[in-house]
Amino acid sequence: MTSATLNISAVERETRLSKDVLRVWEKRYGFPLPGRDANGERCYPIEQVDRLRLIKRLMDQGLRPGALVSLPDAQLAELAQRPIAAPAAGAPSNTDLIDELLDTIKRSPADFAQALRHHLTRLGLERFVEEVAAPLTSAVGARWEDGGFDISDEHFFTETTLRVLRHALGMLPENGRTPRILLTTLPGETHGLGLAMAEALLALDGATCIALGTETPPSSIARAAREHGADIVALSFSAAFPRRQLAPSLRQLRQLLPATTALWAGGAGIAAVPATDGVTLLPSLGSGRLALAGWRGRQPAPRQLASHGPDR
Repeated sequence: MTSATLNISAVERETRLSKDVLRVWEKRYGFPLPGRDANGERCYPIEQVDRLRLIKRLMDQGLRPGALVSLPDAQLAELAQRPIAAPAAGAPSNTDLIDELLDTIKRSPADFAQALRHHLTRLGLERFVEEVAAPLTSAVGARWEDGGFDISDEHFFTETTLRVLRHALGMLPENGRTPRILLTTLPGETHGLGLAMAEALLALDGATCIALGTETPPSSIARAAREHGADIVALSFSAAFPRRQLAPSLRQLRQLLPATTALWAGGAGIAAVPATDGVTLLPSLGSGRLALAGWRGRQPAPRQLASHGPDR
Protein backbone atom coordinates (compact mmCIF):
# COMPACT_ATOMS: atom_id res chain seq x y z
CA MET A 1 0.00 0.00 0.00
CA THR A 2 1.40 3.41 -1.00
CA SER A 3 1.82 5.97 1.78
CA ALA A 4 -0.18 9.19 1.55
CA THR A 5 1.77 12.16 0.27
CA LEU A 6 1.29 15.90 -0.20
CA ASN A 7 2.63 18.09 -2.97
CA ILE A 8 4.88 21.06 -2.17
CA SER A 9 2.03 23.59 -2.28
CA ALA A 10 0.05 21.59 0.26
CA VAL A 11 3.11 21.23 2.50
CA GLU A 12 3.61 24.99 2.37
CA ARG A 13 0.02 25.53 3.57
CA GLU A 14 0.24 22.84 6.25
CA THR A 15 3.57 23.87 7.75
CA ARG A 16 3.81 27.61 6.95
CA LEU A 17 7.26 26.92 5.49
CA SER A 18 7.70 28.44 2.05
CA LYS A 19 8.51 26.39 -1.02
CA ASP A 20 11.89 28.09 -1.24
CA VAL A 21 12.71 27.13 2.36
CA LEU A 22 11.68 23.51 1.75
CA ARG A 23 13.98 23.32 -1.28
CA VAL A 24 16.86 25.00 0.58
CA TRP A 25 16.56 22.59 3.51
CA GLU A 26 16.43 19.61 1.17
CA LYS A 27 19.73 20.68 -0.36
CA ARG A 28 21.42 21.97 2.78
CA TYR A 29 20.32 19.45 5.42
CA GLY A 30 19.09 16.44 3.45
CA PHE A 31 15.63 16.89 4.97
CA PRO A 32 12.86 16.80 3.97
CA LEU A 33 13.39 14.02 1.42
CA PRO A 34 10.45 14.13 -0.98
CA GLY A 35 9.70 11.56 -3.61
CA ARG A 36 8.54 12.38 -7.12
CA ASP A 37 5.13 11.81 -8.65
CA ALA A 38 4.39 10.71 -12.22
CA ASN A 39 4.96 14.28 -13.41
CA GLY A 40 8.30 14.61 -11.63
CA GLU A 41 6.91 16.95 -8.97
CA ARG A 42 7.94 16.72 -5.32
CA CYS A 43 5.64 14.70 -3.07
CA TYR A 44 6.14 14.57 0.70
CA PRO A 45 5.17 11.63 2.94
CA ILE A 46 2.77 12.57 5.74
CA GLU A 47 5.37 11.55 8.35
CA GLN A 48 7.77 14.18 6.99
CA VAL A 49 5.04 16.81 6.94
CA ASP A 50 4.29 16.11 10.63
CA ARG A 51 7.96 16.48 11.44
CA LEU A 52 8.18 19.74 9.47
CA ARG A 53 5.18 21.10 11.34
CA LEU A 54 6.87 20.31 14.66
CA ILE A 55 10.13 21.92 13.57
CA LYS A 56 8.26 25.08 12.52
CA ARG A 57 6.59 25.24 15.93
CA LEU A 58 9.99 25.08 17.63
CA MET A 59 11.39 27.71 15.27
CA ASP A 60 8.58 30.01 16.34
CA GLN A 61 9.93 29.60 19.89
CA GLY A 62 13.33 30.87 18.77
CA LEU A 63 15.18 27.63 17.99
CA ARG A 64 17.18 27.40 14.76
CA PRO A 65 16.40 24.84 12.06
CA GLY A 66 20.02 23.73 11.69
CA ALA A 67 19.96 22.49 15.28
CA LEU A 68 16.56 20.80 14.89
CA VAL A 69 16.51 18.83 11.64
CA SER A 70 19.06 16.27 12.88
CA LEU A 71 17.23 15.54 16.14
CA PRO A 72 15.14 12.35 16.47
CA ASP A 73 11.37 12.71 16.59
CA ALA A 74 11.22 11.87 20.30
CA GLN A 75 13.62 14.69 21.17
CA LEU A 76 11.71 17.16 18.99
CA ALA A 77 8.49 16.19 20.76
CA GLU A 78 10.17 16.64 24.15
CA LEU A 79 11.38 20.12 23.20
CA ALA A 80 7.90 21.07 22.04
CA GLN A 81 6.49 20.15 25.48
CA ARG A 82 8.80 22.49 27.37
CA PRO A 83 7.33 25.80 28.54
CA ILE A 84 8.42 28.86 26.60
CA ALA A 85 10.71 31.00 28.72
CA ALA A 86 9.40 34.49 29.36
CA PRO A 87 11.76 37.40 28.68
CA ALA A 88 13.44 38.82 31.77
CA ALA A 89 11.68 41.78 33.32
CA GLY A 90 13.04 45.03 31.98
CA ALA A 91 15.14 43.28 29.32
CA PRO A 92 15.71 45.60 26.35
CA SER A 93 14.10 44.67 23.05
CA ASN A 94 16.27 45.33 20.01
CA THR A 95 13.94 43.69 17.53
CA ASP A 96 13.33 46.83 15.46
CA LEU A 97 17.03 47.69 15.35
CA ILE A 98 18.06 44.17 14.35
CA ASP A 99 15.36 43.99 11.67
CA GLU A 100 16.48 47.34 10.28
CA LEU A 101 20.11 46.20 10.10
CA LEU A 102 19.10 42.92 8.42
CA ASP A 103 17.25 44.86 5.75
CA THR A 104 20.23 47.18 5.28
CA ILE A 105 22.54 44.24 4.52
CA LYS A 106 20.43 43.52 1.44
CA ARG A 107 19.49 47.08 0.52
CA SER A 108 22.73 49.02 0.94
CA PRO A 109 26.03 47.42 2.01
CA ALA A 110 27.71 50.83 2.43
CA ASP A 111 24.92 51.97 4.75
CA PHE A 112 25.26 48.76 6.79
CA ALA A 113 28.93 49.38 7.56
CA GLN A 114 28.17 52.99 8.46
CA ALA A 115 25.29 51.91 10.70
CA LEU A 116 27.54 49.49 12.61
CA ARG A 117 30.11 52.22 13.23
CA HIS A 118 27.36 54.59 14.37
CA HIS A 119 25.97 52.09 16.88
CA LEU A 120 29.47 51.28 18.15
CA THR A 121 30.13 54.98 18.80
CA ARG A 122 26.70 55.46 20.36
CA LEU A 123 26.76 52.43 22.66
CA GLY A 124 30.42 51.78 23.33
CA LEU A 125 32.16 48.47 22.65
CA GLU A 126 30.60 46.43 25.46
CA ARG A 127 26.97 47.30 24.71
CA PHE A 128 27.61 47.13 20.96
CA VAL A 129 28.72 43.51 21.29
CA GLU A 130 25.90 42.52 23.64
CA GLU A 131 23.03 44.48 22.11
CA VAL A 132 23.93 44.63 18.41
CA ALA A 133 26.66 42.27 17.20
CA ALA A 134 25.59 39.15 19.14
CA PRO A 135 21.82 39.26 18.41
CA LEU A 136 22.48 40.32 14.83
CA THR A 137 24.78 37.34 14.31
CA SER A 138 22.03 34.99 15.49
CA ALA A 139 19.46 36.70 13.26
CA VAL A 140 21.71 36.48 10.19
CA GLY A 141 22.30 32.79 10.88
CA ALA A 142 18.56 32.20 11.15
CA ARG A 143 17.89 33.97 7.84
CA TRP A 144 20.60 31.97 6.13
CA GLU A 145 19.19 28.72 7.47
CA ASP A 146 15.62 29.48 6.38
CA GLY A 147 16.69 30.62 2.92
CA GLY A 148 16.14 34.35 3.43
CA PHE A 149 19.85 35.14 3.02
CA ASP A 150 22.30 33.79 0.49
CA ILE A 151 25.72 32.64 1.66
CA SER A 152 27.14 35.82 0.09
CA ASP A 153 24.96 37.92 2.43
CA GLU A 154 26.23 35.98 5.44
CA HIS A 155 29.86 36.38 4.32
CA PHE A 156 29.41 40.12 3.76
CA PHE A 157 27.86 40.55 7.19
CA THR A 158 30.64 38.57 8.89
CA GLU A 159 33.53 40.39 7.19
CA THR A 160 32.00 43.84 7.73
CA THR A 161 31.28 43.21 11.41
CA LEU A 162 34.73 41.71 11.95
CA ARG A 163 36.35 44.77 10.40
CA VAL A 164 34.43 47.08 12.74
CA LEU A 165 35.25 44.96 15.80
CA ARG A 166 38.94 44.61 14.94
CA HIS A 167 39.25 48.37 14.60
CA ALA A 168 37.66 48.82 18.02
CA LEU A 169 39.88 46.13 19.55
CA GLY A 170 42.94 47.86 18.15
CA MET A 171 41.99 51.00 20.09
CA LEU A 172 41.96 49.23 23.47
CA PRO A 173 45.03 49.85 25.63
CA GLU A 174 47.32 46.93 26.43
CA ASN A 175 47.16 46.22 30.15
CA GLY A 176 49.41 43.19 30.67
CA ARG A 177 47.07 41.83 33.35
CA THR A 178 46.16 38.23 34.03
CA PRO A 179 44.80 35.99 32.88
CA ARG A 180 46.51 35.69 29.54
CA ILE A 181 43.90 34.18 27.20
CA LEU A 182 44.83 32.65 23.87
CA LEU A 183 41.87 32.69 21.46
CA THR A 184 41.53 30.64 18.28
CA THR A 185 39.54 27.91 16.51
CA LEU A 186 40.43 24.39 15.45
CA PRO A 187 40.96 23.31 11.82
CA GLY A 188 37.61 23.15 10.04
CA GLU A 189 36.16 26.08 12.02
CA THR A 190 36.44 29.14 9.78
CA HIS A 191 34.00 31.36 11.68
CA GLY A 192 35.88 33.96 13.70
CA LEU A 193 33.18 36.49 14.55
CA GLY A 194 32.21 34.82 17.83
CA LEU A 195 35.87 34.75 18.77
CA ALA A 196 36.21 38.50 18.15
CA MET A 197 33.13 39.26 20.26
CA ALA A 198 34.46 37.14 23.11
CA GLU A 199 37.85 38.85 22.85
CA ALA A 200 36.21 42.27 23.12
CA LEU A 201 34.31 41.43 26.32
CA LEU A 202 37.22 39.60 27.95
CA ALA A 203 39.61 42.45 27.13
CA LEU A 204 37.16 44.97 28.56
CA ASP A 205 37.13 42.88 31.74
CA GLY A 206 40.89 43.30 32.00
CA ALA A 207 42.22 40.06 30.50
CA THR A 208 45.22 40.05 28.17
CA CYS A 209 43.98 38.49 24.93
CA ILE A 210 46.26 36.82 22.39
CA ALA A 211 44.34 36.22 19.16
CA LEU A 212 45.66 33.58 16.75
CA GLY A 213 42.83 33.82 14.24
CA THR A 214 41.04 30.72 13.00
CA GLU A 215 41.95 27.11 12.16
CA THR A 216 45.01 26.55 14.32
CA PRO A 217 46.16 22.89 14.61
CA PRO A 218 46.06 21.49 18.16
CA SER A 219 49.81 21.00 18.34
CA SER A 220 50.35 24.64 17.34
CA ILE A 221 47.82 25.81 19.91
CA ALA A 222 49.67 23.92 22.64
CA ARG A 223 53.01 25.34 21.48
CA ALA A 224 51.64 28.89 21.40
CA ALA A 225 50.11 28.46 24.85
CA ARG A 226 53.53 27.59 26.25
CA GLU A 227 55.38 30.32 24.36
CA HIS A 228 52.91 33.03 25.38
CA GLY A 229 52.47 31.77 28.92
CA ALA A 230 48.73 31.45 28.41
CA ASP A 231 46.64 30.86 31.50
CA ILE A 232 43.61 29.96 29.38
CA VAL A 233 43.02 28.70 25.85
CA ALA A 234 39.59 29.74 24.54
CA LEU A 235 38.10 28.09 21.44
CA SER A 236 35.01 29.06 19.48
CA PHE A 237 32.73 26.58 17.71
CA SER A 238 29.93 27.61 15.37
CA ALA A 239 26.90 25.44 14.66
CA ALA A 240 28.58 24.47 11.38
CA PHE A 241 31.44 22.60 13.08
CA PRO A 242 31.04 18.80 12.73
CA ARG A 243 29.49 17.56 15.97
CA ARG A 244 31.21 14.19 15.89
CA GLN A 245 34.63 15.85 15.90
CA LEU A 246 34.00 18.30 18.71
CA ALA A 247 34.36 16.20 21.86
CA PRO A 248 37.35 14.15 20.55
CA SER A 249 39.08 17.37 19.45
CA LEU A 250 38.63 18.91 22.88
CA ARG A 251 39.97 15.79 24.60
CA GLN A 252 43.00 15.77 22.28
CA LEU A 253 43.83 19.41 22.94
CA ARG A 254 43.30 18.98 26.68
CA GLN A 255 45.99 16.27 26.67
CA LEU A 256 48.41 18.49 24.75
CA LEU A 257 48.04 21.54 27.00
CA PRO A 258 49.87 21.98 30.30
CA ALA A 259 47.75 20.90 33.24
CA THR A 260 47.87 24.45 34.59
CA THR A 261 46.34 25.94 31.41
CA ALA A 262 42.55 26.09 31.47
CA LEU A 263 40.62 25.15 28.33
CA TRP A 264 37.40 26.96 27.47
CA ALA A 265 35.03 26.16 24.59
CA GLY A 266 32.17 28.42 23.57
CA GLY A 267 29.77 29.19 20.76
CA ALA A 268 26.60 27.76 19.25
CA GLY A 269 28.37 24.53 18.31
CA ILE A 270 28.84 23.32 21.90
CA ALA A 271 25.10 23.06 22.62
CA ALA A 272 25.06 19.27 22.22
CA VAL A 273 28.52 18.57 23.69
CA PRO A 274 28.60 16.46 26.88
CA ALA A 275 30.67 17.60 29.84
CA THR A 276 34.35 16.91 29.21
CA ASP A 277 36.95 16.63 31.96
CA GLY A 278 39.22 19.63 32.06
CA VAL A 279 37.08 21.70 29.65
CA THR A 280 34.83 24.61 30.64
CA LEU A 281 31.84 24.91 28.30
CA LEU A 282 30.56 28.44 27.69
CA PRO A 283 27.11 28.50 26.04
CA SER A 284 26.92 32.30 25.88
CA LEU A 285 29.09 35.41 25.83
CA GLY A 286 27.95 36.19 29.35
CA SER A 287 29.11 32.81 30.63
CA GLY A 288 32.61 33.65 29.39
CA ARG A 289 32.70 36.68 31.63
CA LEU A 290 31.46 34.60 34.57
CA ALA A 291 34.18 32.04 33.87
CA LEU A 292 36.76 34.81 33.91
CA ALA A 293 35.53 36.02 37.29
CA GLY A 294 35.59 32.43 38.56
CA TRP A 295 39.15 31.92 37.34
CA ARG A 296 40.28 35.02 39.18
CA GLY A 297 38.45 33.92 42.30
CA ARG A 298 40.39 30.64 42.36
CA GLN A 299 43.81 32.26 42.13
CA PRO A 300 45.86 32.54 45.33
CA ALA A 301 45.98 35.97 46.90
CA PRO A 302 49.30 37.80 46.44
CA ARG A 303 51.73 37.28 49.32
CA GLN A 304 51.99 40.15 51.75
CA LEU A 305 55.38 41.10 53.12
CA ALA A 306 55.52 41.09 56.89
CA SER A 307 55.59 44.52 58.42
CA HIS A 308 58.43 45.22 60.85
CA GLY A 309 57.45 48.74 61.67
CA PRO A 310 59.17 51.90 60.44
CA ASP A 311 62.79 51.86 59.45
CA ARG A 312 65.14 53.07 62.08
